[in-house]
Amino acid sequence: MKKYKSLIAVLLAIVMTAALLSGCGPSVQVQESDPPAQSSAPAGNESSQAPEPQGLTYAPGTKLRMATGYNSAKTGLFFDAETAGDGIQLADGNTYHTGELKPTWVEVQNQLNVVFENQYQGNSASKEFDFWKERLNEVDMVSGTATKLTENGEAGNMVNIAEYLDLMPNFKAYLELNPIVRMSITGNTDTGAIYFSPYFDGVDDIERMPLMRTDWVEKLLNGEGEFAADASNKTAAPSYQPYMPTSGKVEIDVVKADGSGVEKLTKDYDAGGNIIEKMNAAGSMDGVAAVNMLRTYIDEAYNGYYGTNRADLFVGQNAAWDADELVALLRCVVANPQTLNGTDTVQGLFSREDNNNQRRVDMFRFAGTLFGVRGLESRQDYLYVGNDNKLHDARQEKETYEALERMHAMAEEGLLSKAFIDGSEESSGTYLENDLGFMHYDYNQTQTLMNATKLNKDGDEGEKYMAVMVPVARWDDGTGEQFMRFTESWRSVKTDGWGISKSGVGDSTDKLNACLALIDFAYSEEGQILMSYGPEAWRSSETFLFNGNEMPKISEACEKELWDLAGGNYTNYARWYLGSTLSFLKSQAFEYQCTHEVGKEGAGYISTAIGLGTIKHPELALASNPWYTSVPTVLPTTKVENDTINGYTELTDRFNQQKDGGNMLLELIVNGYTDAAMQDAAGTADNVAGSWSGKQYLAIKQSAWEKDIAYYETLK
Repeated sequence: MKKYKSLIAVLLAIVMTAALLSGCGPSVQVQESDPPAQSSAPAGNESSQAPEPQGLTYAPGTKLRMATGYNSAKTGLFFDAETAGDGIQLADGNTYHTGELKPTWVEVQNQLNVVFENQYQGNSASKEFDFWKERLNEVDMVSGTATKLTENGEAGNMVNIAEYLDLMPNFKAYLELNPIVRMSITGNTDTGAIYFSPYFDGVDDIERMPLMRTDWVEKLLNGEGEFAADASNKTAAPSYQPYMPTSGKVEIDVVKADGSGVEKLTKDYDAGGNIIEKMNAAGSMDGVAAVNMLRTYIDEAYNGYYGTNRADLFVGQNAAWDADELVALLRCVVANPQTLNGTDTVQGLFSREDNNNQRRVDMFRFAGTLFGVRGLESRQDYLYVGNDNKLHDARQEKETYEALERMHAMAEEGLLSKAFIDGSEESSGTYLENDLGFMHYDYNQTQTLMNATKLNKDGDEGEKYMAVMVPVARWDDGTGEQFMRFTESWRSVKTDGWGISKSGVGDSTDKLNACLALIDFAYSEEGQILMSYGPEAWRSSETFLFNGNEMPKISEACEKELWDLAGGNYTNYARWYLGSTLSFLKSQAFEYQCTHEVGKEGAGYISTAIGLGTIKHPELALASNPWYTSVPTVLPTTKVENDTINGYTELTDRFNQQKDGGNMLLELIVNGYTDAAMQDAAGTADNVAGSWSGKQYLAIKQSAWEKDIAYYETLK
C-alpha cells in the first residue's frame, strides 16, 4: 500500500461523482488511522531526485526567471522583507532571510536541479501579467489570469503547453482522467492549445458560504416565553419589501436535525404570515418587539417545528431560512446591540475587508444566493449556462438588478455595515474581535479560526462564529420555479494560473524543458503533496483518511508555527512561510486539519446537505440538465475576437472585481440608481446589452461555448 494515495485519483473520483450525480456531492468523511505497518520510512521522501520526464532534458542548474506568486508580495516563491524580517527560523531548523526561496521551493529547486530567480512584483494575477506583457522576454514563467494568458497565447506570446504533453506524463494523465478540466483550460479547440497550468483551490466543494455569530441568534430567538431586554434600539423605517410569498404554503426539503436523512418542511404563510409584511406594517419598532414578532412568526409559520430552539431555523442542521427571514433577523440584531455586545451599535452584514473591492464583491455574490440569480459567482465574467444550453450574462438580465435593489433596500435600513457603505478601513477580524459584526459571506477557513483567536476571550464563553446553510430561494432550473437551496459558489479550476513566456525561454531548450518539467512535477504524486503541505519537516509520519484517501497529518512543529506565525490561518501560513498552495493543486486535507472545530461543525452541516441533495450546485461535467453545468474557466476565443471583446471597455471598467477597481453592482447596492440612463432594473439590463455592447460580447462567447461542447465530445 502506498502511504499517500495519488491526489490525481482523488480528483478523478470527485469529478466522476459530479458527472454521475446531478445536484449531489459527496460528504466529507474523516477518519484517523495509524501509519501503514509495512512502511518504515515516510513516503514522498524528497531526499531522492525526482525522475525527469522522458525527453525533458536540460542542463543542471538551468536558471528560471519566475514572475510568479499569488496576489501579493507575501505570497511569492521568495521571502519578502515583511515576512522574513531579520531572519526567521522555521520547523526544518533553517533560518530564512529576505530574498531567499521559501522551503517548498528550495525543495522543488533541489528536486528538479534548477535555479529560480525572483522577478515577481507581488501583484494580483491580472496586474502581474499587465506589468510584464510588454517585456515578456525578461521572464520565463509568469502569473496571470487564465483569460489573459490564453489571449496572449493566441497572440503568439505564450508557449502552447499542449504541444508537449507527450513529454509530461503526470500532467497528461491528469488531463486524460479529467476531460472536463481539459475542456476548461483549452484556449483553442481547433488546435487543443493550452497556455497555462491550472490552479485548483480544492475541487467539487462549496467555496463561499454564509457565516454568522450563531450565539447571537440563540440569545435572541431561543427559550420559553417572550424575549426581554433592559434596553434596545428602534428598527429603521422599512424599505425592504417581501421576496417570499405572503400567503399559501411552500414545501422544502431539509436535512433532519440529526443529519440522518431528508424530510419535508412547510412554510405556512397562511398561519404565520410573511415576516417582512408583518414588520413593515408595524413600521419602526422597538428592538424587543421586533424579536418577539420574529419568534411568534417562527412558531406559527413552522407549526412549532423548531420548538424553543428557534435559532435552528438559521443555524441548525435542519435550517430552512430565506432572504425575508434573514432581513427580519438582521433587523433584530441591529436593534439589540445592548443584549448582544453591550454597546449601542452592532453591524449586520459586512464583507471581509470593507474597503477592498476584491472582497466587497462578495456582497453581490451573496445577493445571487439570496435572491435566486445565476452568474454573480461565475468563474468567467458573469456568465452561466441556461437550461437552453446557451450562455447568459447576469449583467444583461433585469433579475440581477432587482436582486441588487433589494440589497440597496437593506443598506437603506442600516443592515449592511457602515464601513461597507462608506468604504472605510474595517475588516472581519476587527468586527469579530471587538464584537461589532454579525455576519458575512466568505470561505469557511477564513473566519471560523476567529473562534480560537478572537472569540471566547476575557471570560466571554459561548461565543461562536460558524458557517450556516445557504438560504432557500426561488430558482428555475428549467423544470419550473421552485423553492430550493442552490449555490453557484462551487470549487473548480480557478481563474489564475502560470504561463511560460515564449520570448522569455526563446530558443533555449533548457529553459523550455525546465518550465515544462516544473508543471509536470506539480502534478506528480510527490509534487502534489509537496505543493500542498510543504517539505517533510512540516508533515508527520502519521496519516489520516480524508474522503476515503490516506493523507499526511501535519507535524507538531507545523501546527505550532501555524498559530505562532499566522494566528491559525492556514492559507496565510502556507503561502507566506512555506510557499505552498501557490497556483497548482491544493489539497483540502491540510486545510481540514487546520480548521477550528466550529468550522468543521458548520462545514459538516453543509457537506451533509450536499450529500443528501438538499443543496444543489453546478457540476464539473456537461450535465444532463445544462443549467447545472459549470462555465469553463477559459472559452476558446480567437485573437480577433479577444481584441473585439477588449474594445468593450464598459464591460471591463464598470464591472471590475479587482482590488482597486470600480464595480457598478456594488455602487447600486450602496447608492441605488445614479445614472440617468439607468433608473430601473430593465433599463439597466438593456443599457448593458445595447449601449455597452453586451449582446455582441455574449454572441462571441456563445460561439466559443459551442466550440467547447463539440471539443469535449472528442475528449471523452
